[in-house]
Amino acid sequence: MINAILVFNNHGKPRLVRFYRHLAEEAQQQILRDTFHMVLRRDEHVCNFLECGSLFGSPDCKLIYRHYATLYFVFCVDSSESELGILDLIQVFVETLDKCFENVCELDLIFHMDKVHYILQEVVIGGMVLETNMNEIVAQAEAQSKLEKAEGGLSAAPSRAVSAVKNINLPEIPRNINIGDINIKVPNLSQFM
Repeated sequence: MINAILVFNNHGKPRLVRFYRHLAEEAQQQILRDTFHMVLRRDEHVCNFLECGSLFGSPDCKLIYRHYATLYFVFCVDSSESELGILDLIQVFVETLDKCFENVCELDLIFHMDKVHYILQEVVIGGMVLETNMNEIVAQAEAQSKLEKAEGGLSAAPSRAVSAVKNINLPEIPRNINIGDINIKVPNLSQFM
C-alpha cells in the first residue's frame, strides 16, 4: 500500500502532500522533514529506493523517489509494493502532469493545485493504484477541465448560487416548510427585504 505521496522542491518546501493513513498534523510535518533530509543526503548515482525504518510506525516502510529538475517525487510505501512498479508509477504521474500542463514546472503545482490533485486521484486513490494508462488519465483530466469551463469554473460557483437565489420569484414567502416528518417554521423576514 502507498502510505503517502510527497512532492517537494530542492529547498524542502512541500508542493504536493497526500497521506493515505490518518496521522496527526505534527507527525505529518515530522515525516515531511525526515523524508526530505533522507532523500537530500543521498548521492545522485545511488538507487532510488531507501529503507526508512519506522517512519510510519512500521518496520517495512520504504521510500521510492525520483528527482526531476527542482522537484523530488517521493512515494512512501510498505513492503507489498514493487519498487520498480512504483518507479514506473512516478514516471507515469510526471509524464501525465507534463502532458496536462505542457512542460510541467514547480509553478504549475503551486497555481493549479486542484488539477494536480485531480490527476493524482486518477492515478492513486486510497493508497491503491487505480490507473496507469497515461492516455486514459489525460482524457479524464481534459473531460474534467471541459466540465469546469462549461460551468464557469469553480471560482464562479458562489456568485452563480447567489444570483440564482436572488432570481427566485416567489409570490409570497413561505411560513412553514414541510419535508417528510420535518416541519420548519420560517420567521418573518420582511424587515430584511
